[in-house]
Amino acid sequence: MARKFLYVIAVLIALVIAGAVVYRIWGNDLIRWTFVPGRPFEAKAKVREDVYDRADMWLARPDLAGNPALWTPAGYQPRKTAGGAAVFFIHPTSYLSDDHWNAPLENKEANDRAALFLRGQASVFNEAGEIWAPRYRQATFGSFLTDAGDAERALDLAYGDIQSAFAAFLRQIGADRPIILAGHSQGALHLTHLLKDKVAGAPIARRVVAAYVVGWPVSREHDLRAMGLPECTRADQQGCLLSWETFAEPADPSLVLDTYDKSIGFDGKPRGGSRLVCTNPLTGTADAQAPASGNLGTLFPAADLGSARIEGGKVPARCGERGLLLIGGGPDVGPYVLPGNNYHVYDYSLFWANVRADVARRLAAQ
Repeated sequence: MARKFLYVIAVLIALVIAGAVVYRIWGNDLIRWTFVPGRPFEAKAKVREDVYDRADMWLARPDLAGNPALWTPAGYQPRKTAGGAAVFFIHPTSYLSDDHWNAPLENKEANDRAALFLRGQASVFNEAGEIWAPRYRQATFGSFLTDAGDAERALDLAYGDIQSAFAAFLRQIGADRPIILAGHSQGALHLTHLLKDKVAGAPIARRVVAAYVVGWPVSREHDLRAMGLPECTRADQQGCLLSWETFAEPADPSLVLDTYDKSIGFDGKPRGGSRLVCTNPLTGTADAQAPASGNLGTLFPAADLGSARIEGGKVPARCGERGLLLIGGGPDVGPYVLPGNNYHVYDYSLFWANVRADVARRLAAQ
């Protein structure tokens, strides 16, 4: 596996290919032309739960050699003993090809890229317990660039795999372990459905320490109740949900909110105009603000992306009026900032040490 950080999703590659000027003029049309599959959706059978008994169906799990989720920056160490919480982490989109609507499970490029995401994201959880991150037939990036029915079918197929993996995860961790649920971007989208379908109202909900639904909007009015967990309002609260989407200022979230406002919430009503759940990761509380001095550590990747250093006191955060997380002018963490000052790629790494401390604090509150 290439030893690099890859804090990047496909739209960033479009930026590199096209150049900033070209993107500003033709950006959305360009990435649609580049990434939306031109072939019909290929229906596939659901992966059986018992398939996830195999170690090769996981990017991370306790017995996996070379587990990428065990990476830490200098000064930090992963958990050295078995036990702690069982962490189910759903990685973001790593399949960029337009060859298929869903990533083949054996696609090496997508799997390697997903493993790299685990280094910068899932690693925040590796002191609190053991991380399980399944391979799944994720929807390709182009699925998020079109309203074609095939895109919805691709996401449904991906979610079916997540359901099977989650069932296998629960069976393998035993009946008493505390559970942490987490994801980013496409992974967070699937996590919202998993909470609604498999956690809300079920006995397992009592074991959930927290759910980190990061990089995907959650409507406080139209989604939260159906997901079965309240938003976290105290820094040591358990059994609650955290969510944020990061923008520097001046922020232009129109590419995110225009789509969000046209969507239908879990209560069957339009989400338009509703406020997002906004957890400030520097405080672990809702609708809060904190100065840069409250940031325990941001990951700053090296120029070659081969390593990263951690520095505290660099990035403030506050929840804005609509529920977006705003970070002032924004740090120089690399060239991969999306249009509108969207720091989506860095949702975890900007607050890496604080999220790590947040997990430990909530777990200790048992």
